[in-house]
Amino acid sequence: MSPSAEIKPGHTDRLSFSTFHNVINGELTNTAETRHTLNPATCEPNPEVPLSTRQDLDHAVEAARKAQKLWAKTTFEERRKRLHAYADTLETYRDDFVDLIISEQGKAYGLAQDEFTRTLRAIRVTSNLELSEEVVEDSDERTAIVRYIPIGVTCALVPWNYPLLLAWVKMAAALYAGNALIVKPSPDTPYCGLKIVELGIHFFPPGILQGLSGGHDLGPLCTAHPGIDKISFTGSIATGRLVMESCAKTLKRVTLELGGNDAAIICEDVDIDKIVPSIAQLCFINSGQVCMAIKRVYVHTSIYPRFLTALVSYSQTLKTGPGTSSDISMGPVQNAAQYQKVQSYIDDIAKEGLNPVLGGLDKNDTPGKGPAEGKGYFITPTIIDNPQDTSRIVREEPFGPIVPVMQWSDEEDVIARVNDSVMGLGASVWSSDLKRGERMARRLEAGSVWVNMHFYVEAHVPFGGHKWSGVGSEWGVVGLKQWCNSQSVWVPKGV
Repeated sequence: MSPSAEIKPGHTDRLSFSTFHNVINGELTNTAETRHTLNPATCEPNPEVPLSTRQDLDHAVEAARKAQKLWAKTTFEERRKRLHAYADTLETYRDDFVDLIISEQGKAYGLAQDEFTRTLRAIRVTSNLELSEEVVEDSDERTAIVRYIPIGVTCALVPWNYPLLLAWVKMAAALYAGNALIVKPSPDTPYCGLKIVELGIHFFPPGILQGLSGGHDLGPLCTAHPGIDKISFTGSIATGRLVMESCAKTLKRVTLELGGNDAAIICEDVDIDKIVPSIAQLCFINSGQVCMAIKRVYVHTSIYPRFLTALVSYSQTLKTGPGTSSDISMGPVQNAAQYQKVQSYIDDIAKEGLNPVLGGLDKNDTPGKGPAEGKGYFITPTIIDNPQDTSRIVREEPFGPIVPVMQWSDEEDVIARVNDSVMGLGASVWSSDLKRGERMARRLEAGSVWVNMHFYVEAHVPFGGHKWSGVGSEWGVVGLKQWCNSQSVWVPKGV
């Protein structure tokens, strides 16, 4: 199939969501060995998926290198047409993918629906962006033009917290920019990634969009492979360091979206009853497993008791359970390793003498039942009252449903405390005075800052972290350019 071949959006056979395969050079492939994950809500096995080897990766890279040269010659309009046709067909699989998100990631039903909706919007908005040549000099002597050309063969290392959305954030930009892309889903959530690539067989030339499932050794094979020109990774800071170190050996382009320890500053002039539901939901969304979830809450001393009481009261209404139930607010933690990590922060309550006002060691709360009881990786919301700034729960990102709430009285001091972190992904200020809120937000050292909102992202606005929270950006024209090499073209006006 050439890049100019017709799209086949009306494929008659619906995708099967009971079997899962790699996609290499436009074909479904299997491997000699397979593996599976566990449904985090039940600890029961999900279906088998391929366990890819270096040879599988070599075949995918070879196919990508051959196909990309022709794909790069297509126009943005041609690529846009294919991406929009793909999104239209993907939309007919809403129920299938929502169920798949719940079974592999554990999301609550409403949040799984939201992830699917955001995915469709990300594809359509990204493929409507304009990436035009820029005339930076036009004098009597010469013209200087900056153009953006595809990097080549690229690879998306997708995290487990948003297996559909964060795959397509990378996929839409990579393909629209004219690259070939190999998608490597997280070993903990391989199912959505494999299935969206399988659907792509009907819309993209062989070798342009491929998918490989594997164990924890597959990611390092991708970052070290000399035939891959760019890696886009979303995940932890610790793994991000390893990705960057490996990519340096072959001087790959690299984009890293890493962890965050997002703070929310609550000013004394807020309407407590109005904002507390939003703050609670933003702390515990996806059981706290969102890089941009609120991880630290700083409340003005004058309203602290009332705010904390209201926050605890509302958080007690957040129902935890399997995501298949439509009335559930919080599903389980996604995997056993993350469950144990979050439990270690709960164990710190006794070790550090912390004061839990919800969850943790609170005798009035029912702790989440763990996998030993066969009931999934559930942890109920936990709120820590005014811990020291040196506490691990304040300094680190637990990536789970546990949040510290601290007091502040001086504006300069609270800004300094919020900025005293190696992380800088997002932060927010909440105030009835929008000018004050914006003034404070602009002083926060983070890639995204909000006033009276948090975790608000759109596909036309760039997103990336400062400090240890990442390298480069995704989303928007800024993110799209990072899937390209810039080229300066100098042309004289006369011979």
